[in-house]
Amino acid sequence: MRKPKKEIPLHALEVTDISSEGKAVARHEGLVVFIEGAVPGDVADVIVYRKKSSFAEARLETLINASKHRVDPVCKHFGTCGGCKWQHFNYNKQLEFKQKYVIDAFTRIGKLDFPELLPIKGNAKGYEYRNKLEFTFSNKRWLKKEEMDDESLNKNGCGFHIPGMFDKVLDIEHCHLQPEPSNAIRNAVKTYALKNGLSFFDIRTQSGFLRTLMLRNSSKGEWMLILTVFEWLEKELFDLLAFLKTEFPQITSLQYAHNPKGNDTLAGLDIKVYHGRDHIVEEMEGLKFKISPRSFYQTNSTQAYELYKITRDFAGIQAHEVVYDLYTGTGTIANFVAAQAKKVIGIEYVEDAVADAHVNSDLNGIKNTRFFAGDMKKVLNEAFIREHGAPDVVICDPPRAGMEEAVVKALLFANPQRIVYVSCNPATQARDLALLKEHYSISKTQPVDMFPQTAHVENVCLLLRNK
Repeated sequence: MRKPKKEIPLHALEVTDISSEGKAVARHEGLVVFIEGAVPGDVADVIVYRKKSSFAEARLETLINASKHRVDPVCKHFGTCGGCKWQHFNYNKQLEFKQKYVIDAFTRIGKLDFPELLPIKGNAKGYEYRNKLEFTFSNKRWLKKEEMDDESLNKNGCGFHIPGMFDKVLDIEHCHLQPEPSNAIRNAVKTYALKNGLSFFDIRTQSGFLRTLMLRNSSKGEWMLILTVFEWLEKELFDLLAFLKTEFPQITSLQYAHNPKGNDTLAGLDIKVYHGRDHIVEEMEGLKFKISPRSFYQTNSTQAYELYKITRDFAGIQAHEVVYDLYTGTGTIANFVAAQAKKVIGIEYVEDAVADAHVNSDLNGIKNTRFFAGDMKKVLNEAFIREHGAPDVVICDPPRAGMEEAVVKALLFANPQRIVYVSCNPATQARDLALLKEHYSISKTQPVDMFPQTAHVENVCLLLRNK
């Protein structure tokens, strides 16, 4: 039997900073200590549970002096749930550290020269800002210490996975991230299932009926629910869907899928409509955007509008110019800027998203967009650029991993006058900008907070081609 690692107490550490992953930072005898549950300005006793040569990881044990930036978290699940890790941290201070993170990424990772950042665009709402949440059913929910010895306890739950534990789900009573009726719907499904003896998924034995629940909503008040089941029990499923249709008339898109796969993703599943449409619609400046179950759409609709306005402003598109929108998703940005451009070309890996991009253009009577599906590094090459015309402006919004080197080389071949790089990961953005800096200079950059109470930050950067 492996001997447990020794935990080390450290006393009266002063927390001075916070990491890009959201953990507080202190120092002890030259050792960097990352602390869960602390806030910059705290003085605390901590327990080190993992120690390396240059850093240690610890949890807060006793708060000696509370930081002036500390606030009371609103969620009862705070500290156990893996989301909203900055609920105990004043929002204005959150924004300050997010701005600092962008500066650190550009200076330390990219070694970049850049003008002073424009002030970060904060979010008007600290909570209930998400338009999409995914919940997991489990017959072995996370138990509190006082619950562990109670053999008669019902262990079914529906909620979020405990960080680092693939088989444990925290049963969520109230989540503050999505507006109502999100909680009412999820709790109604759980109550109905318990009352009617429906089984919850067991990830280890790959058995059980209810598997996942996705809720999406739009600013127009439309709601989508997608229920996936592992075991196919048609009567039980349709009875539950009939209950939801009657109980929640707000659901305009009620869908279901049978998922016997080894993972929870919707990829490859045949998603069927039980009631309503197969999509919901979002609107922005009078433009309508179709959102299907597998569509990517920014999960904060209100702040997405602010992000896209900044992107459009940075791009400065003229009526005679050709625009490439890389990683276009469902064509939201492409369609948003199309009125300013001669032609907009969008490229996206996910075929379903490209299909929605075409629909979104048709839905809005936009005639000057074209969309292509495929691996970016294979689609965006010299032949493609010659065939469709070199872009004057490139807008790119890649995934967290950033752009592949082949895509950066294709960008350099395309040689646009301006590049607007939208990123959800300033670290990989800084890495990519470093590859471009011999040919492009940073003109301006602005962080945007899409996810309050978390360490995540979006960043928009305008690059101008060097003369």
